[in-house]
Amino acid sequence: MVTFRNNNNGRRNNFRRDNRGFKSNGDRSKYSTNFSNTENFQRKSPGRNNHNASKLIEKYNNLAREALSGGDKILSENYFQHADHFTRILSEQEMYKKKKQAENVVSTLEIDHKSETSTVNEIEKKS
Repeated sequence: MVTFRNNNNGRRNNFRRDNRGFKSNGDRSKYSTNFSNTENFQRKSPGRNNHNASKLIEKYNNLAREALSGGDKILSENYFQHADHFTRILSEQEMYKKKKQAENVVSTLEIDHKSETSTVNEIEKKS
């Protein structure tokens, strides 16, 4: 038999104890960003649709051609401008990737040079 009396064990209070979707002071680190290192501040990925830029270029070019064949020059120009925008985003992405690759190569060469220098210094100390 189930009783429906008021059970004041504290279960009801534990269920929603100050956790109503609000951030407490202890959770601030999860949600806030650390801007203390502003010297190398760059967005991780410039723009919202970077991963789809090539698809969006193709989409807007197709829409522009379709509008042009339908006789709407203004709409086609609008779509061509959208495609041009994403073309610039794509080229910016490629430049960013090349820059990162070049930085990685330089840092690898610097590490190799430092290890070779330390090896030469150790050999000179032994002789």
